[in-house]
Amino acid sequence: MSERTISCGVVLLDGRGRVLLAHATETSHWDIPKGQPDAGEAPLEAALRELREETGIELAPQRLKDLGRFAYRRDKDLHLFAARVEDGEIDLARCVCTSMFPSRKHGGPIPEMDAFRWVAPHAVGRYASGSLTRLFATALSLTELHRSL
Repeated sequence: MSERTISCGVVLLDGRGRVLLAHATETSHWDIPKGQPDAGEAPLEAALRELREETGIELAPQRLKDLGRFAYRRDKDLHLFAARVEDGEIDLARCVCTSMFPSRKHGGPIPEMDAFRWVAPHAVGRYASGSLTRLFATALSLTELHRSL
């Protein structure tokens, strides 16, 4: 049996309970900021780094609530953290992804994420992958999370 990988990410909610999703460049889906930890990097550090690299958003570690580890796909778990931001605290027009990867189209470097939006819990399925939509529909209710933050 192959080893399960883990990605660490941040579920960022606004004052209305909408979740921040970032568009994965050259794909059709939107995702939360997340990624694999570097060697020796704690899950919280990895989640904050991925948030910073994929969106440009910087949050103090104490603002994040540790939600724990969730089964995500057959080969991957997610260690998620959550935070709520105040209205006007995040300007999506200023979000920028500094994490690059080679374009499938031309081979040159492109940002992992190229657009950002707040999405109401009931609309996540219109944007996100099936795996993320399933997670929010079953194991991690965004509505309940919003109430608890």
